[in-house]
Amino acid sequence: MKQSSTRRAMFVLAAILVAAAFSTPSLANDPDPLQDFCVADPTSGITLNGFPCKNPANVTAGDFFFAGIAKAGATNNTQGSVVTGANVEKTPGLNTLGVSLARIDYAPGGLNPPHTHPRATEIVFVLYGELD
Repeated sequence: MKQSSTRRAMFVLAAILVAAAFSTPSLANDPDPLQDFCVADPTSGITLNGFPCKNPANVTAGDFFFAGIAKAGATNNTQGSVVTGANVEKTPGLNTLGVSLARIDYAPGGLNPPHTHPRATEIVFVLYGELD
């Protein structure tokens, strides 16, 4: 009788240890989120990957908006196209998000010069006309 209760106790202990081992990953989390946003402060003299964060008290709605993306660019050049970038330098609210946007205007017969996007993806949306 004593031997079966010892086995039962060992089984219960083993079951508790296995349950604890499998429940540990479900308890893992980031208890301290780094930040909600990091608006770029290009005036800072600090150099790092991206720009340092602006003091949140100095953040404005303008840090998240760039009106230049809505304006057509002049395509009267040898390529017949013009790129208007909207990256962190023009929209500081994009800092640390790994996101940029560009408007590309093409004249009829305009070219998209060969280029690359290392570690990035390009999505093209044609608003008017068509591209070959």
